Amino acid sequence: METIRAIVVDDEASILEAVKAILETEDIEVFTTMSSLTALEQIKSKTFDIIISDLKMPEIDGMELFRQARELSPESIFIIITAYATVQAAVNAIKDGVYDYIPKPFTPDEVRIPIRRALERKRLEHENITLRTQVESRFSFQNIIGNSEKMHEIFRIMRHAASSDSNVLITGESGTGKELVARAVHSNSIRAKRKFVVVNCGAIPEGLMESEFFGHAKGAFTGAVAEKKGMVEEADKGTLFLDEIGELPLIMQVKLLRVLQDGDFQRVGDVQQRKVNVRVIAATNRNLAKAIADKQFREDLYYRLNVIPIIMPPLRMRKEDVPMLVNHFIQKHKGKSVSKSVDSISRDALQVLLNYHYPGNVRELENIIEYAMAFATGNSIEYPDLPKYIEEGKAMSEETQKISLMPLRDAKIQFERGLIMSALVSSKGNISEAARILNIHRQNLQQKIKLLGIELNNITITGDEDR
Repeated sequence: METIRAIVVDDEASILEAVKAILETEDIEVFTTMSSLTALEQIKSKTFDIIISDLKMPEIDGMELFRQARELSPESIFIIITAYATVQAAVNAIKDGVYDYIPKPFTPDEVRIPIRRALERKRLEHENITLRTQVESRFSFQNIIGNSEKMHEIFRIMRHAASSDSNVLITGESGTGKELVARAVHSNSIRAKRKFVVVNCGAIPEGLMESEFFGHAKGAFTGAVAEKKGMVEEADKGTLFLDEIGELPLIMQVKLLRVLQDGDFQRVGDVQQRKVNVRVIAATNRNLAKAIADKQFREDLYYRLNVIPIIMPPLRMRKEDVPMLVNHFIQKHKGKSVSKSVDSISRDALQVLLNYHYPGNVRELENIIEYAMAFATGNSIEYPDLPKYIEEGKAMSEETQKISLMPLRDAKIQFERGLIMSALVSSKGNISEAARILNIHRQNLQQKIKLLGIELNNITITGDEDR
């Protein structure tokens, strides 16, 4: 933090000198005055982190100084000095917004302790502002990388979505950046200073889903030892991001529809009707039109969600963005190794990446770059540093064009192999996650990996434990 600056106001010179001496031992730059009117002039022209004033002053008293200073400098922390006889007045002042008080007469610690608490508060405020700035920068439109026509169209829709308060439905394959887009829309909307609550509809057991969404009353079921807010209530006045909305059971779709229509819901085991004001951004990689036809997704819910549709293009449909994305990921991950500094990629390696079909989309490309940077021996990513499965995937992609010329059984094996590889890439080699993506049992997937001769070492990124 920058130098802390304080102003001390008291009509007794001895008090001013004593407080100033104590503050200076805390490395605080101190201004003093015996006039509250002079103090106001100083507050108008300078920025003070801390304002300390006697409660009883001849021109305007400490509380009036506080009220005027709060208008001029709302970020300043205000502390009053008061005699023991007027401690109750100090307590009342704190109720009105004054941060703390110093009794008079005082010991050095009776000055230092409230000042240190005030400094800690300023430090936390500074950290919160810094963090908020970093988050807003991270999820600004400019940090969603792409210069292709398809991405320019996505940015155009996002701007309109951010200026609206309508619900948004983001569709696209896994790894295309749907959550990143959702966060960017929220961070640039009128709800930006409110919560962004993420709910993964595919990760919550069906038996717990209603409680997770809407909360529960105390004693609603075994283990409900206290009342609990649900995700919907947590997102009140903010944004509720429903990831994998296509996995939501039909019974929960009905309850969610009521929230979208009227803002009404009930906690599990509670009779009280509650109301929320939330904006919903939903995302899915499922074909919801087919799910509606198969009676697995409610059509009325679909139209409530799909007010502003954003369709994320797969990376293979915007290959011109690959060089820009590669550079972005190199910059993002280059600080992870203390022994080398990878800051570029060779032409040959980039050409291989441009030829690849990216079943795992942008997420897969980031994994590839992080892997290559770990194996690079110099300052540049070279072709041998890339995962071996990329060339295999390229060859598979070329063979896919000839499926009509091979036996059906071989084509099925080729397709199944490619699909499993895509799921493994998308999950960074985590077999449980890949099995969930493919909607098969983990043991079944392990058997298929073995039968199809897929080498996990050529696919996974180091650090995955569930194999």
